[in-house]
Amino acid sequence: MGKVTYHLTIKEMPETERPREKLRTHGAASLTDGELMAVVIGTGSYRETALELASKLIKLLNSEGGLKALLDMTVEELSALRGMGTAKACKLLASAELARRIYSAPVKDRMAVRTPGDAASAVMEEMRHLKKEHFRIMLLNVKNHLMSVEDISVGSLSASIVHPREIFRIPIKKSAAAIILVHNHPSGDPSPSQEDINITHRISEAGKIIGIEVLDHIIIGNGKFASLKEKGII
Repeated sequence: MGKVTYHLTIKEMPETERPREKLRTHGAASLTDGELMAVVIGTGSYRETALELASKLIKLLNSEGGLKALLDMTVEELSALRGMGTAKACKLLASAELARRIYSAPVKDRMAVRTPGDAASAVMEEMRHLKKEHFRIMLLNVKNHLMSVEDISVGSLSASIVHPREIFRIPIKKSAAAIILVHNHPSGDPSPSQEDINITHRISEAGKIIGIEVLDHIIIGNGKFASLKEKGII
């Protein structure tokens, strides 16, 4: 008879470390990829927790090119992973398809950006693991609905790279009412640097002259974010 290994269940974990509790308290954007998958999966098996099963699945997906590989997988392929089963596989594929449909939804069906958390949630999963700094702008209409997210530059931020003329060219062309600046910190720490603050002030002042308000500057870390609006910098 094989040796039985005892696993700490999610219910036995401290509440602050449980995926569902973290989601309830801090929002879905605060969860790692593995924690999000564990919430969808729901339960593990007598061999492993839902978190351990999710971690195993992420390793499989990474070997296939990343999370997007889930969109191309079948129920049979997922079910072949020990501990998964048909029901869990169906839940994951349904969640992946919902995410695909949300991302490709027409503008009129897209989210309204009312808070810094709304803005961060719109880009968190795409930007949190980027290896270089990506500077983007979120274009909003008069009702604060997200029109699009536009790439501006890749690389460490500097005043020469992130120039107001590059920032406002697209919003003017697309008749945006306001914009939100957003970039990531590959270190995972979203704390704003002095350069981040200087650039924010410069672009915000230019926006006042042009007539397109800069509502916020969101800095994306690994599962967390900083809002310069909330910090009183804008």
